This record gives sequence, structure tokens and C-alpha cells, in this order.
Amino acid sequence: MTADRPSLTGHSPSLMPPPQPPATTRIWETFTDFVEHLGQLGQMTWGAVRATFRRPLELSSTIYQMEALGTRSLGIASVTALFVGMVMAVQFGFGLQKFGGMEYTGRVIGISFSRELAPTLTAIVVGGRIGAGIAAEVGSMAVTEQIDAIRALGADPLKKLVLPRLAACLIVMPVLGAFALVLGFLGAMLVCSAQFGIPSGFFLATALESVTFGDFFSGMLKTPVFGAIIALVGCHFGLITRGGTEGVGHATTRAVVATSIAILISDFFLTKLFILIFPQK
Repeated sequence: MTADRPSLTGHSPSLMPPPQPPATTRIWETFTDFVEHLGQLGQMTWGAVRATFRRPLELSSTIYQMEALGTRSLGIASVTALFVGMVMAVQFGFGLQKFGGMEYTGRVIGISFSRELAPTLTAIVVGGRIGAGIAAEVGSMAVTEQIDAIRALGADPLKKLVLPRLAACLIVMPVLGAFALVLGFLGAMLVCSAQFGIPSGFFLATALESVTFGDFFSGMLKTPVFGAIIALVGCHFGLITRGGTEGVGHATTRAVVATSIAILISDFFLTKLFILIFPQK
């Protein structure tokens, strides 16, 4: 055998990086990986739905997940809603002040917060925390073979792990969305009163006058969908976790990114749907 001779560039042929596949190959691999994830997610969702009607009902696990996922998220939801409301008040206040339309500040903030900002921003911020926690917890169980132990004992991991988290997110997300809506109104009202001299009573009256039940329901009905996305995506990436602690960190990152993108994409289609169902007057 002869040693590899260095090339004209001074590098050994054995040390050269492998050739990259064509762009079309990488795009096709990404697409097939995405379709595979969708299939696994759909299969997991159907299994969790079927497990709903089998005893035991896992009420204690669901209540525990409601406390872990919902109650402990009140802090971040409160801070987000309060300061987003204050920022909205400053932006719309200075903008409408140029055109002499300060009396419309409450109307604009009320409609935008009810239909879009309160449910969507709350879902993105809280969903990042909840999705990361679910993926890390379930992923740690996957790499330590606890999920295999659940199967060996004759139990269904979808019923024990996925269903309680799905039910908890479906329940707590509307509550967090309504809570964020109230705090957003409060933050905007305080800024308008302190900086622009708009009386709090006038701001609240104009905001409530412009917001209809259609505006409120078009925002709040999005929150269960966002909750389902958060729970299912987090559980999916947790269940497929491999590779020890490094795999848990990778799964957590993927869960947060996928949850945020899925919420934004679904928000577009839900907004189009609810505009048709609850048209603005």
C-alpha cells in the first residue's frame, strides 16, 4: 500500500470534505421528512383520540398537567399581554394623534387585541414554554426507556402521556387567552390615561363599544386549536427523541420552532375562516 499523495493544493485527498448532494436532492429529502412527521403526528393524534373513551379516564394526570402547564404560565402570559397592550397604546396613540383621531385609540386596540393579539401572542409565548417542557419531559422518558416500560406493563403511552397533556392544553389556553385580553386592555388603558390624557372610562367605553361578540369569539375560538397544536407537536418530538441528553435538547429546540410556525400558519387560515363566520361590521 502506498500513502496518499498530497494534491497540488497541499491537502491530502482523504481529508477533503465529501461532495454535497444536489439542491433538488436536499429539497426532496426535506419534503419527505416533513411528510413523514405529518404522518406520525396524525397517527399519534388518532391514537390519543381513540384512547379518550377507554378507562381509566386519567383525571388526576389531566389536573396535574393543567396546573403544570397552565397555572405556571400565568406569569409569562401576564407580562406579555400587559406590555404588548402598553406598546400598542403608544404606537396607535402617536399615530392617531397626528391625524386628530385620538378618540379612536380604544376602538382600534379593542378590535385588534380581541381578534388577533391576545390569542396569537399568548399562544406563541406560552406555547414556547409549554412545548419545550412537554418535549423535554417526554423525550427524557423516551431516552431512558420509560416509555418502553409503559408498553411492557400493558399500558398505552398515548393514553398515559399524550392524552392528559392534550386535554390540559385544550382547557387552559382559552383561559390564558381571556386573561391576556383583560390585561392587554388594562395596560393600554393605563398608558392612554397617563401619557395621552384619555380618561380611563372613555377608553374602556369606546373599546367595549367597538368589540362585538363576533370579535371576541373569533379570537377565543382560536385558542383551543393553538392548545392542541402545542400539546401534539411537543409530544410528537418527545416520543421520537433518540440519542441521550443531546437528543433531548435537539427535540426541545425542534418542538419550539415547529410549534411557533404551526401556530402562525394555522392563525392565517383561522383568521380567514372566522372573518367569514363573524364578519366585521
